[in-house]
Amino acid sequence: MPTCHYPTLIMLRALLLSLTLITGLAQANTTRQLPISLDTDQGTLYGSLLVPQSDKPVPVALLIAGSGPTDRDGNNPEGGHNDALKKLAQVLAHNGIASLRYDKRGVAASRAATPDEKELSVERYVADAEGWARLLRDDPRFDRLILIGHSEGALIASLAAPASQADALVSIAGPAYPIGQVLDMQLATRLPPPLLAESRHILANLIRGTLQPQVPEELQAIYRPSVQPYLISLLRQNPAANFAALQIPALIVQGTHDAQVSPDNANVLKQARPDAELAMIAGMNHVMRITPAPWNEQLASYDDPQLPLARALGERILSFIRSSAEENGR
Repeated sequence: MPTCHYPTLIMLRALLLSLTLITGLAQANTTRQLPISLDTDQGTLYGSLLVPQSDKPVPVALLIAGSGPTDRDGNNPEGGHNDALKKLAQVLAHNGIASLRYDKRGVAASRAATPDEKELSVERYVADAEGWARLLRDDPRFDRLILIGHSEGALIASLAAPASQADALVSIAGPAYPIGQVLDMQLATRLPPPLLAESRHILANLIRGTLQPQVPEELQAIYRPSVQPYLISLLRQNPAANFAALQIPALIVQGTHDAQVSPDNANVLKQARPDAELAMIAGMNHVMRITPAPWNEQLASYDDPQLPLARALGERILSFIRSSAEENGR
């Protein structure tokens, strides 16, 4: 007759629990977050460096945030507090990969570097990413450099990759179409005909590089004069062409429930660079969470830092970083 030794089971469970706690504490103590700064010719930028403990050099990822006033953690006062990039950095660190995430100029701790948005440009953002990359490449704690850009940050990553001497690149929810085309398509379904005509007139002039001082009140949020210099620099870009020009291993990550950057963008990027890896994450939205498809059912995820990232996101990025290292023989 089988016997059940309850005291033994209880002791075993206690032992397993204590081991789990010890392991968790050890893991927590093997990762350090350090403040870091970058001096530029237009002020100082600030970021966070997350470094796993290691007795040999480890890969390091430069995380580049998306558009608007998005900070180093992926939070945006206009788009919610979700800690998307902070959580991604933690996933990387727990798997032996360091990361640097930073506040863009004009944002959060780096606001003083460029307090006036009319001084911003895509080229300036690219130069900043290149500066951070040089800092990482000169650091003996790191060997390989991976650029990871989210949304508009993926465009910045593609443009910065050559001068950064990056070893690989990850595009998360990266755009493929020229921004002028995207903007016009979005506004065509939202604006009444007279206002749409005015929008197209302004957009056409900005594409030609001509500032438009007179903007209707209804279009100020998009075309206010102070943001026009940045828009002009952005309208010059062709994300798919920039991605196609990359000469390093690349991974395209796209959520099927992304309501901001539609999944067809990923397919266009893949067509532009057929040898790039493509990871379509079922159910993932723009802030890297698993959500229902309807936009109104996704909104809560934009302001919920406790919601975990899509598990497949971390798995595919980690797998790519490891496989690209083998491809490069490092």
